[in-house]
Amino acid sequence: MRRLLKWLGIILALALVALIGPVIGTELLCHGTVTPRNYQPILTDAAEQRPAANSYMTYPEWHIVYAYEGLAETLKNGDEYQFAYFPSVIGFWKAECQLLQAADAHGGADFDTRSTSYVIGPSFGLELAFKALYEDTLGAVFALLRGAQKTPQDEVARDMAAGYAAFLQQTPWYEYDFAAPIAALWAAPVTDPVRGWERRLALTGEWKAKIAYAQGIKSLVAATTGDANLEIFSVVSGLSRDELAAIKDVQVMREVPQGLVIKTPRYAAYTAILVEIARRGGEVIEIAGNDSILITTLHEPGVVADFGPNAQRIITLDREGFYEERDLMDVKVARLAGILRQLQSGPVRLEHVYDY
Repeated sequence: MRRLLKWLGIILALALVALIGPVIGTELLCHGTVTPRNYQPILTDAAEQRPAANSYMTYPEWHIVYAYEGLAETLKNGDEYQFAYFPSVIGFWKAECQLLQAADAHGGADFDTRSTSYVIGPSFGLELAFKALYEDTLGAVFALLRGAQKTPQDEVARDMAAGYAAFLQQTPWYEYDFAAPIAALWAAPVTDPVRGWERRLALTGEWKAKIAYAQGIKSLVAATTGDANLEIFSVVSGLSRDELAAIKDVQVMREVPQGLVIKTPRYAAYTAILVEIARRGGEVIEIAGNDSILITTLHEPGVVADFGPNAQRIITLDREGFYEERDLMDVKVARLAGILRQLQSGPVRLEHVYDY
């Protein structure tokens, strides 16, 4: 018994190091020199400003969204065991390290902002580790025994993954209704008694665990970062008041010497709005009191895009689940609309613009 307890203690200690180690390593080793900002913002009202560093520290949350997109893509024609779980977790921390340096170059992110990654990173790693532990072993055996034809339960898992990935584009994961796919899982007929019941039990356990865990994460995120501000202010030129107001979800607030101040939603909706402004010939002068912002682009491996001196590549990551790569780019806001127009055609395309 003592020997068993000893080994359990060693395993738990190693698991703790694997989860917490990246947090400690990132905080100790990945900081750059904090450079004070010398930009004089057009938007001077504090309620309309957001810290420049927040754009860079926003990406890790989206990395988790992209992991689920990759899983959903994998499940279109394959099974869970074919997804790259551990590379997705490694990519999270690689990006976090480089982005922490980028944030420091833009005034630095405060600890409350950094702590979001330090909460969701270990959570993400633990979740994917458990999923890989099962799906790459027993789950793979049951999938291979089933054959090429997916069961109705596999189809529920595939559809849930696609819907979940789409949901995450605009809403935090802990707001997702996991009870609905559980109900669908049990309502679907069992055409393969072995795989069908295995999927029912395995996925019900996973999704019920997420329901319980979501409550804790929701409370923790609220305690560390508070409720998110769901609107953002920008300064735009080159379009009239009526032209801007015609774009969905854009509110024109007032005129300034440099252009018009608009208020819009954040997240994926904001990216779509910026693309539409650029398509109509508008220019983005400033966003939330900042002159730099993070964007990601997608392309096939080996493709390199040059957007000039006002766009610097921070890191390139594999886009897990797709035969593509993702570039994280530090872009000057004044150049953003031109880059968005450039990305409307060619081998490189826009993925997301990361507001603050």
